[in-house]
Amino acid sequence: MRRLVEGAFPSVAAVVAGLLIGAVVILAAGDNPLEVYSILFGSAFGSIEGLSYTLFFATPLIFTGLAVGLGFRAGLFNIGAEGQLHLGAFAAVWVALTFAGMPAVVLVPACILAAALAGGVWGWIPGALKARFGIHEVINTIMMNFIAIGLTNYLVTQPYRAPGDQVPQTLLITESARIPRLSALFPWLFSERSGLNAAFFLAIVMCVAVYLLFSRTKLGFEIRATGLNPNAAKTSGINVARITALSMALSGALAGLVGVHEVLGYRYRFFDGFSPGYGFLGIAVALLGRNHPAGIVLASIFFGGLVRGGIRVDVFSENVSKDVVLAIEGIIMVALCAEQVFRRILPRPEGVVSCQ
Repeated sequence: MRRLVEGAFPSVAAVVAGLLIGAVVILAAGDNPLEVYSILFGSAFGSIEGLSYTLFFATPLIFTGLAVGLGFRAGLFNIGAEGQLHLGAFAAVWVALTFAGMPAVVLVPACILAAALAGGVWGWIPGALKARFGIHEVINTIMMNFIAIGLTNYLVTQPYRAPGDQVPQTLLITESARIPRLSALFPWLFSERSGLNAAFFLAIVMCVAVYLLFSRTKLGFEIRATGLNPNAAKTSGINVARITALSMALSGALAGLVGVHEVLGYRYRFFDGFSPGYGFLGIAVALLGRNHPAGIVLASIFFGGLVRGGIRVDVFSENVSKDVVLAIEGIIMVALCAEQVFRRILPRPEGVVSCQ
C-alpha cells in the first residue's frame, strides 16, 4: 500500500497543482472557482448522461495513453500517435468500404485488424530507423505525423471523398461494419446522444492485454529491461534493436485502434480533422497514469471529464471559457514533466515506484 501511495503521489500532486492554479486564473477572470468547478465536474460525473459523455471522450485517450505508455516502458518517446491514429482510422474505413459485402462477423474484426496494422506499421518505421541507424524516435515520429495527416487529408479530399459532399469526408460505411453503441446495449444506463460505443470495451481489453504483457510474458520483461538499461539488456542477450522496433510497432498499433472508436462506433466514416489532438493528449494521460494500464484508465477518465466539463463551462460560466481547461491540462503536464526531471536529478527514496 505504501508503494502504491508513493507511486501515485506525483500524479495527485500534479492534478491538485493544476486545479489550484486554474482557480487563480478563474479568480483573475472575475468568476468563482467553486462555481466553475461545480459546473465542470458536475457535468462530467454528476449524472449518467454526463458520465456517458466523459467515457466517450476517454475512450480514444485510453488507446493513445496505452500507446505512449508502452513506448515509455521501452525507453522510447512516441510522439507519433496522432499520425498513427489517423492512418488507423482511414485503414478501418477503407476496409469497410472495400469489402462492404462481407458479413459483420468477418468485416468488423477485419476493420479492427486493419486499424491496428496501419498504426503498427507507422510506428514500426521510426522504431526500425532508431534500431538500425540510431535516429531519434522523437524527430521521426513528429515528422511522420505530418506525413500521415497530409496523406489522409489528400485521400479524403480527393479519391475517397463522398461525391457531392462539401465536407471532406468519406462515404458512410455499411451497417455490417459498425459496432454497437452502449445506449443500444444498455438503454436504461447510457445516453444515445453521447456516442459512447463498444470501442470502450475494446480499450479496457487492451489495458488488460498490456498489463499481462508486462507482468506475465518474456517479451514484456525484455521491453522493460530495454527501457531501464539497454546496455545491460544487450549484455544479457536481449536483441535490443528488435525490441525497439517491435515496441514502437505495438505502440503504433494501440494508437491505430482509435480508428475503431471513430469510424466503426461513432461517425461511421472518416472525417478530415476528426482528432482534436488525442495523440498528444495521450502523452499527458500516460504521465498522469504512471504508464500503468489501470492508471491510464483513470487518467483518461479524468481528462475526458475535463473535455466534457469544459464544454459546459463554456456555455454556463459568465467570464470563463473552456480554455481554462486547456490551461489546467497544460499545468498538469508541466508539473508531471518537472517531477520526471527532478526524479532523475535527485536520489530516489527507497520504496518509491519508478515510472518505468
